[in-house]
Amino acid sequence: MSKTTAKRGKKKEEKIDYHKLFKPNVSPKSVFRKGAFGGTYFRTIDSSVTGKTHNGRTAIREYPEDWFKGLDIEKKVISSKYDKKVNKYGVKCGSSLEDWENNDWIVKRDPYGWFQWYCRYSLGRRTSDDERQIKRWLGLAGPNGRFRKRLMNMIKSKGKEYNDPSVSPVIRQVLLHWGYELNKRDFEKYKASR
Repeated sequence: MSKTTAKRGKKKEEKIDYHKLFKPNVSPKSVFRKGAFGGTYFRTIDSSVTGKTHNGRTAIREYPEDWFKGLDIEKKVISSKYDKKVNKYGVKCGSSLEDWENNDWIVKRDPYGWFQWYCRYSLGRRTSDDERQIKRWLGLAGPNGRFRKRLMNMIKSKGKEYNDPSVSPVIRQVLLHWGYELNKRDFEKYKASR
C-alpha cells in the first residue's frame, strides 16, 4: 500500500464530532415558555417501550425549578389534553407517542422522546444515544435540515421576511419543538448560498 493510499484511508476513518454540529438556538426552558407541544409533552404516559406508566409531574422534577417558574404547569407542560392555543404559533403539529414508539424513535432511557433527551442533554448528560439524536436534529432543524430548508424556501418564494409567522406556522412550531427558531443571520446565509 502506498503512503497516499494510507493517508486517504486515514481521512475516511476520521470520526465526526456530532456534539460540535448540534447548535439549537432555543433552550428547553425557552421552548416551554414560548409555548409548545400543546401543553402535553410531560403528561402522564403509558410507555410501550418501558412497559411502565410515567407520571408527568414526577418526570419534570429533575429539571431546574426556574424552567417552570410562573408557568401554568397544568396547562403548558403536563396537560392530558392537547391545546393548540398553548403553542407559540397557535397551530397543531406533531405525531402521537404511539407513532414515535412504533418507529423506534424512543429509547427506554428517554421514554418521552427527543425533547426529553434534549432537556437532559442541555443539563450536561451524555449517553450512547447522543449521536443518533443529534443526527435526527441535523436532519430536521440543522443547517441542511429538511424542515428548516423548506421554511426558508417558502419565505424566499413568497418574498416575505424571515420572521413572518404567516409563512408556515406549522413548520415554525415543529422547529420550535426541536429547539430551533429561524433567525435573520441563518436566513441571510442560506439566501446568499443560493
